[in-house]
Amino acid sequence: MQEKAILIDKRDNVATALCQLGKGDSVQVGVEDFTSDTALLENIPFGHKFALRDIQKGGAIIKYGEAIGLATKQIRHGEHVHVHNVESQKGRGDKQ
Repeated sequence: MQEKAILIDKRDNVATALCQLGKGDSVQVGVEDFTSDTALLENIPFGHKFALRDIQKGGAIIKYGEAIGLATKQIRHGEHVHVHNVESQKGRGDKQ
C-alpha cells in the first residue's frame, strides 16, 4: 500500500502529502514511537503540508524537528499549511 503522507520527525506538527489528498480523507503517519491520525479538513495538493494538531496564531510550524515558520492565524488539525497561513522565518533577506 502506498503511503499518503510522510512525517519526518516526531516533534513535527505538520506532515507532507505524497499524493493529492482530498477533504475528508483519513491519513495516518508515524515515525519512531509516534503516530498521528488526521481527518483532512481541506484538499491537500501533492507536496503540501497539513497540520497534525491545532497550531495557535504565532505558533511555530515544525518540520524536520525545526521551526520553519510561524502561523499567521489559527490552524486547525487537518488544515492545509502553506503560504496562506504561514510566514517563513528561513531564507528571508529582511530578517537578521
